[in-house]
Amino acid sequence: MAKRDYYEVLGVQRNATDDDLKRAYRKLAMQHHPDRNQGNPAAEGKFKEANEAYDILKDGEKRAAYDRYGHAAFEGGGGGGQGGPGGFEDMFADIFGQFTGRGGQRQQAGRGADLRQDISISMEEAFAGTKKTLRVPSSVQCDACTGSGAEGGSASVQPCGTCRGAGKVRSQQGFFLVERTCPTCSGSGRIIKNPCKICLGAGRVQRDRTLNVTIPAGVEDGTRIRLTGEGEAGLRGAPAGDLYVDVGVKAHPIFQREGPNIMVRVPLRMTQAALGGQIEVPSIDGGRSRVTIPAGTQSGDSFRLRGKGFSVLRNPARGDMYVQVAVETPQNLSAKQKELLEAFEAEAVQSGKSSPESEGFFAKVKDFWDGLGR
Repeated sequence: MAKRDYYEVLGVQRNATDDDLKRAYRKLAMQHHPDRNQGNPAAEGKFKEANEAYDILKDGEKRAAYDRYGHAAFEGGGGGGQGGPGGFEDMFADIFGQFTGRGGQRQQAGRGADLRQDISISMEEAFAGTKKTLRVPSSVQCDACTGSGAEGGSASVQPCGTCRGAGKVRSQQGFFLVERTCPTCSGSGRIIKNPCKICLGAGRVQRDRTLNVTIPAGVEDGTRIRLTGEGEAGLRGAPAGDLYVDVGVKAHPIFQREGPNIMVRVPLRMTQAALGGQIEVPSIDGGRSRVTIPAGTQSGDSFRLRGKGFSVLRNPARGDMYVQVAVETPQNLSAKQKELLEAFEAEAVQSGKSSPESEGFFAKVKDFWDGLGR
């Protein structure tokens, strides 16, 4: 009997995408799987037919050959779908990898654990950047066996006979193909006949290390810096984990930070705000800046000093510094000061021009009450 067209077998168009092919095959495989259709030779035949069709069409080169020459491209055993190495078992695991644990790239067995350390710096250090030395208690590679875990080097290391060096073993459980860590070698794929006497076959020992960490200028509170390969050493030569450094920036008694910008709150005497003048304010780099205060400055007014803020990470831009003034009401007045202020208040009320915002507000209040007939 002539073979059916592979696209027809899967029920897809000839321009079907890889995802279309995968969905169609998965549907047919679940429908006609022998475990679900015991004693049904017709279902078994359809299952094998779908397996063979998908095995050809999922491979870009095989699919191109099939599109050009049809079934003739694989006469003489060139086709797939026989269930051997690279056949149904691998294909089934590829399709249902999310259940078997094989989806995506497999992490190497024995990889060292990631570590995390906190570091606290001042706002000045965050502004300029700094270097810090960390003391990291962790596992490091054993010098005696150079990380192999074997006495005398790698000569006594042999591939695991159970998994044949793969580190994984497979078993069929009904409809699913299950992949597990090899119980004999614990996923390493190797057996050590003569373990190292120093590390007892682990390939690593416990030791404190000292690391220098560069903190870039402009770093913010909560920034995490990753140091690749500076975590725990891996088992028996496996890759080391990573070290994550979480940066905390201490609060400053003068400055506050908002992104790349710096805020500083400056209290002004009432007379300074009324008459105007100049004040000198500090900047985060230790410098000094003069700010001109116009006469009649109100509490909450702010003045912008361009380029006096933080650097922006991975960007040449700089933030600004904002000087916000707070007009302070005088306290603990002397008799002379009270007398002067009372004279000033009497003249201010008479002129009605010294405090336009206050006068305007209470004029609106008066109109509001008049409207209510009060």
